Amino acid sequence: MLASRPTGFRKLRPERYRIARYDRAMTLPTPVFLDSPHALSSADILVVGLHKSDNGATIHAPGLEKGALEGLTALAAAIDADGSIDSAWRQGPPVGLNVRSVVFTGLGDEAITVDRLRESAGYAALQISQGERIVFALAESGDELSAVVEGALLGSHRVQKTGKSSEEPRPSLAFLGSLDDRALAKVMVSAHAVWRVRDLVTMPPNLLNPVSFVEHITSLASGTGLEIEVLDEKQLLAQGLGGISAVGKGSQNPPRLMILRHRPTSPSRHVALVGKGITFDSGGLSLKAPNAMVGMKYDMTGAAVMAAVTLAASALSSTTSITAYLCLAENMPSGSASRPNDVITIKGGKTVEILNTDAEGRLVMADGLSLATELGPDLIVDIATLTGAARIALGERYAGLMGTPEGIAELEASAGRVGERVWGMPLPRELRSLLQSDIADIANAKPGEVLGGMLLAGVFLKEFVGEGIPWAHLDIAGPANNSSGAFGYTPKGATGALTRTVLDVVLS
Repeated sequence: MLASRPTGFRKLRPERYRIARYDRAMTLPTPVFLDSPHALSSADILVVGLHKSDNGATIHAPGLEKGALEGLTALAAAIDADGSIDSAWRQGPPVGLNVRSVVFTGLGDEAITVDRLRESAGYAALQISQGERIVFALAESGDELSAVVEGALLGSHRVQKTGKSSEEPRPSLAFLGSLDDRALAKVMVSAHAVWRVRDLVTMPPNLLNPVSFVEHITSLASGTGLEIEVLDEKQLLAQGLGGISAVGKGSQNPPRLMILRHRPTSPSRHVALVGKGITFDSGGLSLKAPNAMVGMKYDMTGAAVMAAVTLAASALSSTTSITAYLCLAENMPSGSASRPNDVITIKGGKTVEILNTDAEGRLVMADGLSLATELGPDLIVDIATLTGAARIALGERYAGLMGTPEGIAELEASAGRVGERVWGMPLPRELRSLLQSDIADIANAKPGEVLGGMLLAGVFLKEFVGEGIPWAHLDIAGPANNSSGAFGYTPKGATGALTRTVLDVVLS
């Protein structure tokens, strides 16, 4: 950090935005805003945009003076920086610009949109790990600057090594421009929600199980005003939650249902959230292959997303009443584990024949959706790393979106506003016959059937959503984990994808 405040320095005071107690261990960088390029320091790393065109790359850096822009243009040309998306070039500063170095971040060759600014700022932040301060000169105000700040915050997240008590020093963040307090609060809480999802999902499964998950979220919720209810394994059985009970009974770490409630004084509507929280998925007695088991700590991402969204909504005083069901279990093989051909009873009375214990996510979600239906909310949103078929169909950048027309429309609108990717998929009624059972109301899978696996899981879930309730189901098995290189503000590994989309739904 600089020893003294430069001209134009303005620092966020977190306590003004009710996020100080959102997580007492918060390490999110605190943005600083500079009202003039004269506030730049010789220790700064300056980030500017580079827009690709047929006539050569051009500098995009609102707020910089003409002489600085000319010097940057010449420097970019000298190093053949072309402005391609997900590219960055770092060089010493041109003559006359008082900074340590300059990073050109690619804006591509299409129109410079809010989404493109967010992704380019995030990509630059992902590439810079050392230094005193990064200054972004990509937008000066409004939605454009909000996107730049959000992207920079998302790209600044780093995974902490397990067991390490202290973090490596990271650069502080500054921005040429000015952002109003309300917009800044929303951006910070939104980015922090994504950080929390990434941190939870990255935790190893020997440290994060259903019980410790509850303890962690309870700690984060301290002082927020959220109501918390937790059902243990005995209460789950007593209250007829057969799906969560069946999946979790094979593990020495017992299952839990965690319910979070955000209750504003004068709610505008009621949204129920349901998240899949399988803290590790071995497949149960339908055991996965060894290689397929690696990465199954990610199977609780849905519950992490819904917990982070509810915490963030509370921090921003959302007028939407929220009931979040976090369906937590560890799916393990043992003498007490559920077997193929077992019949269980889901909350509400429907019976399910288990034909594949590795199709466990839909069982815990069935309980959550049944509970949500009992509330008669204005909207149900569920999110789960549900099927490998979703990754095969849509890759790792798109979430599969299914549900009622109203639910799909609302999720598509929110995803569009925050710049995340969803793809609408059908729920073909003809697939329902594949789940027929001779001894139960429905089977959880069709053994040997390899076609339309994502759709078949959605058809199963639909059975547990009440008629007339708007509903949206997000299968995030692809975008929850980025197995390839970083892109935009998305790192390799846990991404926190769709957290901002669901948060936008409950804030709208």
